[in-house]
Amino acid sequence: MTQAIIKLGEYEDRVLNIVKGKYGLKNKSDAVNFVIDKFEEEILEPELRPEYIKKAKRIMKQKAIKIGTLANLRKRYNLD
Repeated sequence: MTQAIIKLGEYEDRVLNIVKGKYGLKNKSDAVNFVIDKFEEEILEPELRPEYIKKAKRIMKQKAIKIGTLANLRKRYNLD
């Protein structure tokens, strides 16, 4: 496990305390890890994650369906 000493401003410290309390985390280190995990899920582009690559490869192997026109698509999936 990597250890780091970080300097936080007063606002950032308050935010970590709120995250820690809201999610029942034991300490600020857990809160920092939680925020990093959420950042990864929400902000990083999905194509950077290995599970996205697996899903994309699986989809590309599927047989394409012929829809034809936009009207046919709407009719097929009741989009009217």
